[in-house]
Amino acid sequence: MVGNTMIDSLLANQRRLRVPNFWEALQLKKNNYFVVTLHRPANVDKLASFSEWVNAIVEGTHGMPVIFPVHPRTAKTLQALHNFPPSIKLVDPQPYLEFNYLVKHALGVITDSGGVTEETTVMGVPCLTLRDTIERPETVTVGTNELIGTDPAKLKPALDRSFAGKWKKGAIPEKWDGHTAERIVAQLEGLFGGCVATSKTI
Repeated sequence: MVGNTMIDSLLANQRRLRVPNFWEALQLKKNNYFVVTLHRPANVDKLASFSEWVNAIVEGTHGMPVIFPVHPRTAKTLQALHNFPPSIKLVDPQPYLEFNYLVKHALGVITDSGGVTEETTVMGVPCLTLRDTIERPETVTVGTNELIGTDPAKLKPALDRSFAGKWKKGAIPEKWDGHTAERIVAQLEGLFGGCVATSKTI
């Protein structure tokens, strides 16, 4: 009803986003790489299904660099995966400012996260979500996100649309404008009047 506090944080930090320390070493260029995040049990806990996703990502991204910040849960399965594709660059989990710099300048994001879909929507970055359902439907109905589902075979056709420039432009959902906290305070003041404490009175 009041907006999205995650977007308040994102917009407040846009000018503070930082280049990751591996940017030059990996010879990354803006709009010339993908970002992948995977951590859902259905996608990463079983070696066979995780391998299928890795192969689908490599095939669909046509050899472009794929930056893969590895979640601790995913790292366990990675240890059993041999001959890892060279186009996928495994990096440590990234701090907020560095990660969102990566997202902002990516050609696209492949994820099974919920929060990342909000950030891609606001930054206008194509997002492919490897899930059947999502808690943030406005990222699909309004934003740049698309639910690919849990079948790896569906990833390449979706990526082909992105490469062909046929991905939806998307828009920013109503009230995702960086002023959510202000509206929350206004609501509290309306409900409780002068009883709302501020940092100056605590």
